[in-house]
Amino acid sequence: MVAAFKERLQGINPVYIKFDTLQTLQVNLGNLCNLFCSHCHVGASLNGKMVMEKEVMKKVAGFLASRPGLILDITGGCPEMNPHFRFLVEATHGLSQRRIVRSNLTIITEPGMEWLPEFYRDQRLVITASLPCYLEENVDRQRGKGVYNRIIEALKRLNMLGYGKKLELNLVYNPMGNYIPGSQKELEAAYKTEMLERHGVVFNQLYTITNAPIGRFREYLEAQGAYERYLNLLATNFNPDTAGNIMCRTLVSVDWMGFLYNCDFNQAIGLPITNKEKGILKIDDLEATAINGNELFLAQHCYCCTAGEGSSCTGALITDLKI
Repeated sequence: MVAAFKERLQGINPVYIKFDTLQTLQVNLGNLCNLFCSHCHVGASLNGKMVMEKEVMKKVAGFLASRPGLILDITGGCPEMNPHFRFLVEATHGLSQRRIVRSNLTIITEPGMEWLPEFYRDQRLVITASLPCYLEENVDRQRGKGVYNRIIEALKRLNMLGYGKKLELNLVYNPMGNYIPGSQKELEAAYKTEMLERHGVVFNQLYTITNAPIGRFREYLEAQGAYERYLNLLATNFNPDTAGNIMCRTLVSVDWMGFLYNCDFNQAIGLPITNKEKGILKIDDLEATAINGNELFLAQHCYCCTAGEGSSCTGALITDLKI
């Protein structure tokens, strides 16, 4: 039986189960997406009905205006498919030291979305894009037929605009199955060599992210009878050196309705931040939520963030571990 993650973390240092300092506001614009990926933890698709409205976005912008220096991390679904995506980006211009858009890149190749690359550039957005492998067959197996070639087309367009050089373009690797990523440093070197030699594509950094046993990936694991085995794998590879760096200690996640979570994974499984009366906190409560010492909401899926080199929205938590 896998030990409770919270107890494991608390046993190393009681401060690790508590919020530290807000550095990143992550905003999930909903589950509308042009792809149907087998590993998606939010169950995104063209049938997604969760779409953030302008009123919530205005509150996001208002909070950023009151707290200069924060990072804004925009995700989805496919965040660009939110009809108010442009509004949010323009409303937050100059309010954040760093604005990240987590893109599947294929959206750039969709009819009517040709304006996106220049918009990214003009707004000086950081692009963080999923590319689970540098081989076509592996990407298409996870993300859909033809997706790989569309991603390569999008990457070439972004390179032409200066992304991967003067503008920041990062790629994300996640395993194709129920195993832990290898060395982020070694994978990045391999990706850079393969992408340059195969396609003439350059990028800045590669982030390795461990698959969380939730959403469609959990459904896959359960269908294979492998859920408990995977959870045991994560717990067995628990690395205490990653514990103090878990992203929920410096990040708050906002869902499409404005409710608050310690991370996007918690958002996906419906584990919100609540007050002492068990009331779910909303964006209006952000100031009170992001206080040093507030206890985090943790569960067993959190083991994915502390296995091996660790995992976060910006990749490994340590990068000197040989797996």
